[in-house]
Amino acid sequence: MELLWWSSVMLGLSVAIPVGPITIEMIRQGLKKGFFHGWSVGLGGMTVDVLLMILLYCGASAFLTTPVIQQAMWIVGAVFLFVVGYGSIKEASAFHAGGEGAAPDKTWLSSYGNGFMVAVSPGNIVFWLSVFGTLLADRLGSTGQAHFWTMAAGVICGIAIHDVVLMLLVTHARRLIDGKWMKRVSIGAGLALMYFGGMFVWRFVQSLQL
Repeated sequence: MELLWWSSVMLGLSVAIPVGPITIEMIRQGLKKGFFHGWSVGLGGMTVDVLLMILLYCGASAFLTTPVIQQAMWIVGAVFLFVVGYGSIKEASAFHAGGEGAAPDKTWLSSYGNGFMVAVSPGNIVFWLSVFGTLLADRLGSTGQAHFWTMAAGVICGIAIHDVVLMLLVTHARRLIDGKWMKRVSIGAGLALMYFGGMFVWRFVQSLQL
């Protein structure tokens, strides 16, 4: 059981390390508003991960992989990423030479909601169903509920470790860069989020042609 736990933690870390829209949004919020805002984005993403685990446990994978549901999530995710990306570019003008932007006008709950919405995308869901779904279903079928939830908890723990370490690094970097670099990072993050939004649109178009 202990070996399963640590291997699951490492699996969660390996999944969280590649840069995606959630990581970009975490860095953007962390640089602009501090540790807890960036971490709240990660918590929103992990909430979706936990909900997907519960749905997998309940056998809802067939519903989540239907074409209509996936198409709806592609387009909703694309619109949300475009809105957040545009907002990041627009807010870049708030940073001045002193390194500080406008006073935070959003709560941690707002950052949490951003992370939740970014994570609700077919890319994330299909990944869970194809990779973790297979592993977790195998554990559930062969060794029972205890091993299933041990592995699921280990994966979430690995993702949480990544998020905390990332936000500590971002918080430290926030003290070292000036307003000009903050502005560049905000614009770059916005463009990156809009790029992922464009990828979602392309996947939506591809799904219509199948």
